[in-house]
Amino acid sequence: QVQLVESGGGLVRPGGSLRLSCSASGNIFSISRMGWYRQAPGKQRELVAAITSEGSTNFADSVKGRFTISRGSAKNTVSLQMNSLKPEDTAVYYCNLYSRYGNYWGQGTQVTVSS
Repeated sequence: QVQLVESGGGLVRPGGSLRLSCSASGNIFSISRMGWYRQAPGKQRELVAAITSEGSTNFADSVKGRFTISRGSAKNTVSLQMNSLKPEDTAVYYCNLYSRYGNYWGQGTQVTVSS
């Protein structure tokens, strides 16, 4: 019923930037928040950043000051601007949509930060 498609991942050098985008489609109602999670091999999936329907944002301490999150004008898209990337940012990044009707995930996009 709901599909989330991520784009923008890739290989970047330390200190570089990437912008991830997520587009939601299907039966989307009452979105509470959209956000980005990431998961590195052998580690649990963790919240990177989220934005509520009211525009409030939340960031992991490790990315504060470096990443920003925003919603598109149609409110079915979300982007994550990642600046000053570090090797420890390397992970698969997943788009998330949370509403009263469910918690939905994209397939993920790989971000690799390496010199």
